[in-house]
Amino acid sequence: MRYDNITRAVFLNRPNRFIAHVRIGDRTETVHVKNTGRCKELLLPGVEVWLTASHNPARKTKYDLVAVRKTNGRLINIDSQAPNRVAAEWLAGQGFDRVTPEYRYGDSRIDFYMERGGERFLMEVKGCTLELDGVGYFPDAPTERGVKHLRELMKAKEAGFHTILAFVIQMDGVTEVRANTETHPAFGEALEAAKQAGVEVLFLPCHVEPDRLETEGNCDASNSAEGKEA
Repeated sequence: MRYDNITRAVFLNRPNRFIAHVRIGDRTETVHVKNTGRCKELLLPGVEVWLTASHNPARKTKYDLVAVRKTNGRLINIDSQAPNRVAAEWLAGQGFDRVTPEYRYGDSRIDFYMERGGERFLMEVKGCTLELDGVGYFPDAPTERGVKHLRELMKAKEAGFHTILAFVIQMDGVTEVRANTETHPAFGEALEAAKQAGVEVLFLPCHVEPDRLETEGNCDASNSAEGKEA
């Protein structure tokens, strides 16, 4: 996926999870942060950030903050809407007969329903922006919604679906995502239970530029937690 316009800025502060103050040239601008997670190791005063301009003239903020240069030099896309767009692009090349986004299953909306050769698939997508020593971690803030989605995938597996939890890794050089049990132990427990129940965990490593996020190379379903353990 690509952004049709991009502007470099310098991060100043984040008064709340929805907005930030940045410096563009010699002026200060209030921008929307497209990620409600903590991002506390990323959004530090003085780091480079990249913004995309909104086409909605009625908005209070002109720009969305979509990427940040971490202090270790790694460029990270933090747009929480980007993982589903990237996953949709990836799915389009996987030979499915049908791909339906925002599929209602149980008490949740699962990100994608797919069909291929009479088989049914459900895939939930999570974006990973937290990196430590070259390994990705999820979540960076407690997510009861994430736990709920894992439980729904386990139920769907029992009902005969092929079920997938896909981590879109929003940075270069990281190929694995682990549960951030320090931040949310319940998610780690649910993830382990999901694996034991047969839910596939898929890693989608990405290449990041300020104006785009795209899966790397010929990434396919073999790049999964099961493959990493093999």
